Amino acid sequence: MDITVQELKERLDNGEKMNFYDVREEHEYEDDNLGATLIPLGSLPDKLEDLKAKKDEEIIVHCRSGARSGNAQKYLVANGFSNVRNVTGGILAYRRMEEEEEED
Repeated sequence: MDITVQELKERLDNGEKMNFYDVREEHEYEDDNLGATLIPLGSLPDKLEDLKAKKDEEIIVHCRSGARSGNAQKYLVANGFSNVRNVTGGILAYRRMEEEEEED
């Protein structure tokens, strides 16, 4: 199941505590981020044990456009995580939505 950038923004704006992970590379995260915890996709297998305690909780993953986080979503589900949501369109769609809101 995916999550829209609109739903994510609403939840972030409300200060909701989430298991929210950015699976891009560190240099991408440093350039721009949404406040998620950084776990680059290639490091996900190494972090799996740390995340196991959250396997029945909602996990939200994002990347630049949604492709890497889609792979992260599949990997986590294959490893027993039951509620992993991918941010549709990634940070690109999120920033585009913000720009459109500013124009209104």
